[in-house]
Amino acid sequence: MKGIGLRPRLVVSTDGSGVVGHAGARLLADLAEATGLTAAYSTVLRPRGTRHDPGRIATDLAVMLADGGEAIADLAVLRDQREVFGPVASTPTAWRLLAAVDERILDRLRSARAAAREVAWLQAAETRTAIPAVKAGGRELSGLVLDLDATLVTCHSEKDQAAPTYKGGFGFHPLLCFLANTGEAMSGLLRPGNAGANTAADHITVLDQALAQIPDAHRHGTDILVRTDSAGSAKAFLTHLRALRDNGLHLRFSVGYAVTAPVRRAIRALPEQVWHPALDQDGTLRAGASVAELTGMVDLAGYPDGTRIIVRRERPHPGAQLSLFDQDEGLRHQVILTDTPFAGGGSAQFLEVRHRGHATVEDHIRCGKTTGFGRFPSRHFPVNAAWLELSLAAIDLLAWTRVLLLDGDLATAEPKKLRYRILHVAARITRGGRRLGLRISATWPWRHELTAAFHRLAALPRPAT
Repeated sequence: MKGIGLRPRLVVSTDGSGVVGHAGARLLADLAEATGLTAAYSTVLRPRGTRHDPGRIATDLAVMLADGGEAIADLAVLRDQREVFGPVASTPTAWRLLAAVDERILDRLRSARAAAREVAWLQAAETRTAIPAVKAGGRELSGLVLDLDATLVTCHSEKDQAAPTYKGGFGFHPLLCFLANTGEAMSGLLRPGNAGANTAADHITVLDQALAQIPDAHRHGTDILVRTDSAGSAKAFLTHLRALRDNGLHLRFSVGYAVTAPVRRAIRALPEQVWHPALDQDGTLRAGASVAELTGMVDLAGYPDGTRIIVRRERPHPGAQLSLFDQDEGLRHQVILTDTPFAGGGSAQFLEVRHRGHATVEDHIRCGKTTGFGRFPSRHFPVNAAWLELSLAAIDLLAWTRVLLLDGDLATAEPKKLRYRILHVAARITRGGRRLGLRISATWPWRHELTAAFHRLAALPRPAT
């Protein structure tokens, strides 16, 4: 019989030259330069007896995380390709940089990232179609959408402030905020594993830090929707949101709410004719689901004026977790609170499907865990807090790459797809005419997308120095 699909035999040696891997990651390093992120880091981080610019060290760590690295030692991938990435700090030097980050320096790193974001958004406005809109129910939402959610990160060794979690594990319980429009990581707070899910003070901190990341031109005068699950329904948090709105920010909220005994009584008291078909994200009717408004039927004393309460019921999908009430009714019920008024298109159907889009934050968290905060490198809490901040910067670099430099399906691709198609590509180094070149294989399926991205990067307007 003739063999089918046999691979050619290889002879492996170590005498190659002029070939580099992860060549596409240079795109991220150059984008950090183009947005001013590296320069901003250099400004806030003071040199500490090393020949390496601390801003470059921080950027290289962020690039390494965006490229899929999981430990500080993974900087070796960049360091061993000096022709492409230049001088990269040693692992001990990178450790010392992280160890020197206290809360004051951490605030400066956040400010540096906010400054780079402002530049990136200006570049998007000048070269592309600016910040994309979020869609819900077949419509585009005006303004920006901030999604807050917490997640559990398991630790397999003793680390400072790691603690047992409510799911029986051990580790940390960070609270994060993502911009639904682009997938940017706006803010994150590292917390012990036993931190409360619905702690209003933590939600306020993360929201305030996220708002500080939005450029002034967008933070003031732009509609901003804040979405959370039921952990964000604390009265103190929603009162803080309303106070920000009263001070000039165009904030609205849409948060989950527990199905309490008063809510169950109100649901049972609803006549069948007040239920309306629920919508899917494309605006079509959602099979087996309906929506109704409970405003006025449930006591919402202590919540901001104008708060509405909306419920969705639907046939449970296989594996859905049902309460005793749901089992009795044979339907799954989910409730939200919002202060979006009916006037201007705030129907219960639309507001419910708009809130359901909050589920995309789980995708952002899943991808974020492959971009740095899925594991923490140190026994010391401040080092891990700094690691989280650089992980957020890595997520931003990937988001800015999609918004500024890529088209088609790559403009919405998750990190894994970008790594396998763009960032991890091999190339050959060439020199000529005092220029350094990267020659990508003529058979690589995404060679044109990568070269187009480098050309767009070169054409980006640079911040004034």
